Amino acid sequence: MDPQQELFTCLLSEIRKRGYDVYDGGLPPEGAPYPFVYLADCRQTDRSNKNAVFGTVYQTIHVWDGTVRRRGRVSAMLADLKQICRRLEHTPGFSWMVVNIDQRILADTTTKQPLLHGFLEVEFRFC
Repeated sequence: MDPQQELFTCLLSEIRKRGYDVYDGGLPPEGAPYPFVYLADCRQTDRSNKNAVFGTVYQTIHVWDGTVRRRGRVSAMLADLKQICRRLEHTPGFSWMVVNIDQRILADTTTKQPLLHGFLEVEFRFC
């Protein structure tokens, strides 16, 4: 399996185990309950030698909450998601290490109801 797909599959499983509503491949339908997690875009760079493939996967993870007054809940969810990422050390084909995590929390006014939007951009190294 491709490294980014193996990582994505593992993250999806681990996040669901924590009880979060997780969407992948597209945002949830209108009317989906908040809060929810969206596993979004992923980018991979890799190189190989005679014996192994190694490289970097950048995974974006979004969290949305239905009210801007729940910043603490969004922050706690982001902290939990970072913990999931940092604890991930192995998938069936690769070893993983988190190198960097960028986090943002901002207001989202793209809907009639103002939302709170948090997201992580996680840099993983694999070998």
